[in-house]
Amino acid sequence: MQKFKKRWEIKYNWQLIFPILGTISLLFSSYLISKYILNTLPINQTDSIYIGTLSALVLFVFFLLLFITLKLFKILEKKWAITYRWELIAIFIGFAITGSTSARISDPILTLIGLARETTNGWIYWPLRILLIFPIYQILLLIVGWLVGQFKFFWGFEKKMLSRMGLARFFKD
Repeated sequence: MQKFKKRWEIKYNWQLIFPILGTISLLFSSYLISKYILNTLPINQTDSIYIGTLSALVLFVFFLLLFITLKLFKILEKKWAITYRWELIAIFIGFAITGSTSARISDPILTLIGLARETTNGWIYWPLRILLIFPIYQILLLIVGWLVGQFKFFWGFEKKMLSRMGLARFFKD
């Protein structure tokens, strides 16, 4: 455990929550991807071969995602100038929560204003949904960034993104 803590620059036990949550998230993502892949194959879910194939596929996808994630960590650790390596996991978790939550929230909001997916033309619905996701994402990014203890990073990220869009003048410090 000490080698793990040293590798991820973890000084306090509470910081272990980020590698634990990251591992659980990777496992869950691997499960969802594997289940989707298996549903495209002609295997009945009640067959015993399904469980074995699903387990093997989950492990394969998990290690593939882990490999990709660790490569990304090496690249982004230098680019983002992170103080501690465990903060990268917190930042990834923050982006994951923000992206999926803003996408989930936008559909009920559009339905609330009377633009349901089933009744609205796709050429109208999807551009409106994307336009709605953008401000929701910006607000949630700061809230989730604060919750995972990385507000300073996410605020800097937000200002940089908005400045590239020409909107930085509205967010002066």
